[in-house]
Amino acid sequence: MDSLSFNALLLEISDGLSAEQLERLKFLCVEDIKKREQEKCTSGHRLFQLLTERGKLGPDNTEHLCRLLSEIQKSSNRLLTVNKLDLAAEVLSETLGNNWRKLGRKLRLSEVKLDSISRKHPSDLEETTMELVREWRRCSKGQATVEALVQALRDCQFNMSADKVQDTLSDPALGAN
Repeated sequence: MDSLSFNALLLEISDGLSAEQLERLKFLCVEDIKKREQEKCTSGHRLFQLLTERGKLGPDNTEHLCRLLSEIQKSSNRLLTVNKLDLAAEVLSETLGNNWRKLGRKLRLSEVKLDSISRKHPSDLEETTMELVREWRRCSKGQATVEALVQALRDCQFNMSADKVQDTLSDPALGAN
């Protein structure tokens, strides 16, 4: 790739970075760029200049940048999933009520975990439901998805709650699509 095309590509990538993505990129570059220099980076363009100066980036050396961008994309996807699950938990807290244990069993949480959740929030069903989703997310690590939650709701015959979660998450005003 020639130098002009390369610089145009870097500029395009830099312009497309949000402030949060830039911070993630800087964090991933901690071994390449000292913290003091990172603090001075207010744009992707400056970060790319520093990587170029250190020989980590160039027209014929884009592997490192590709890995970095791939990592921030993965973390953005994980963050989006977590945000959607938080929103789904809020919807469920309003609709699930006393049926939270049945859903917990369908999500394969142990009786010990369900009892622990019940003891944490003995008289607040909304908080109990929120805690149920948080605990499921912790136990299932990266496997907790909105789709799995909706399927568990449908398996429990909680179709109204499943529909409400799907309707809420598909609302374009929320940007969840």
